[in-house]
Amino acid sequence: MTSIEKQKKNKKVEKMNRLKVPHLLWIILGIILLMSILTYVIPAGQFATNEAGKLMGDKFEYVGEQTPVNPWQAAMLIFPGLVGAAPIIMLVIAAGAGMQLALDTGAFDVLMNWSIYKMKDKGATVLVSVLFILMVYLGAFAGTDALIAIVPIGVLFAKKLKLDPIVALGVSLFPSMIGFGTGPTKMIIPQMMMDITVLSGFGARFLSMNFFMIVGLVFVLRYIKKIQNDPSKSVMGNTEWLNASDEGNSDLLKETKLTWRHILVLILFVVQYVLIVYFIAVAPSQALAYYTTIMVVFGIAMGIVGGMTGDEIGNSFAKGASSMAFVGFIIGLAKVVSLVMDSGQITHTIVYTLTKPIMNLNRGIATVGITAIISLINPLIPSATGKAAMLIPIIQPVTEALGLNGQIAVQAFQYGDGFTNLISPALGWTIGSAAIAKVPFDKWVKWVFPKMMFMILVSFVWIYVLYAIGWTGGV
Repeated sequence: MTSIEKQKKNKKVEKMNRLKVPHLLWIILGIILLMSILTYVIPAGQFATNEAGKLMGDKFEYVGEQTPVNPWQAAMLIFPGLVGAAPIIMLVIAAGAGMQLALDTGAFDVLMNWSIYKMKDKGATVLVSVLFILMVYLGAFAGTDALIAIVPIGVLFAKKLKLDPIVALGVSLFPSMIGFGTGPTKMIIPQMMMDITVLSGFGARFLSMNFFMIVGLVFVLRYIKKIQNDPSKSVMGNTEWLNASDEGNSDLLKETKLTWRHILVLILFVVQYVLIVYFIAVAPSQALAYYTTIMVVFGIAMGIVGGMTGDEIGNSFAKGASSMAFVGFIIGLAKVVSLVMDSGQITHTIVYTLTKPIMNLNRGIATVGITAIISLINPLIPSATGKAAMLIPIIQPVTEALGLNGQIAVQAFQYGDGFTNLISPALGWTIGSAAIAKVPFDKWVKWVFPKMMFMILVSFVWIYVLYAIGWTGGV
């Protein structure tokens, strides 16, 4: 095959790929339309509620008639969806502004140039490992959708190290999701709903988080080594990212000096997250308010310390906020998916259908079954709080009937909620991150899916072992 024929073939393949992968806006709108259609197909149903208003998992009945949501009614839910997601949307925009200010000080660019120069023979492994671990801990102790604003740092890392955009997500979205999904502080709401001591089981969950962190890091480092040895093996399906990496990086291996301004900006960047973790711990009900305030205040402070002028700070703030506006809109549309399902009364039917089989399983396998079921539900209902409000009242009587310890049920819920967020097209954090890194969603799924499945299978082993040893959350 001649070079001209190869070029024509590559262009044809790229054109086909572009046709197969719609813009993320159409992905979300398509899911909303699909849910609208399913309200005509899936029987409407409801769980009974007790005097306290909680769902009763053993009492489900189909509603006498369908309550379908037609496409126009689904479209009318866009505004309520945006309003319902407003706190997260505002936080994401504010965090984007603060993060942009931190980036525009140049401190991260200088730090990476300096680090790569100092460790040019082993820079990728060391730098990627440090960022990966940091992101896991941020996700675990301060994780919200706002961490989407850190994806640009992953992009910068990937470009500096001449790696593909998949790596950008591999050191930002991937580790933050691992931390967010397995962190020891993420089960406060389910624990409260099941009358379990808040933060009990911290030690076991902390150990679990670090285990999955190591597994995830190994996956990323292996992929990096593979594309460094042969760039054509990139999941992106091309090597255009090599040219993009070279743009503006001619000074990659030049010695760079870290000034006191750069160091102070980096210190402020770390301190802001320490404060966020502290305030979330002492006042979880005001977490979003503290997060938003700290990101804005510290962002401006970093701009001032970084030597930026008033106009530069204002322009940088506006740039960061505007860069997250579309991402925020997508997050709002993701909320609409849940609203359509609730309005059509198919949410409970789906949950009932998926949870019914575990009643016939033995207790050990039932814990794995709970994890598996929640893993299946999670891509459609990625909100951990929403799932807890809907599923815990169902899971609790099931676990009681099976004689399972409540702590085990909480852990099963966490593992089920923890990994499939990585491929959820209904989660603004996931698809928004892919958009920022300029990674087609199908390429991201192709890379992360086998890793996600491995972690889910390992979580089955973890939860079964915890049940077998009689773990009650004492450690």
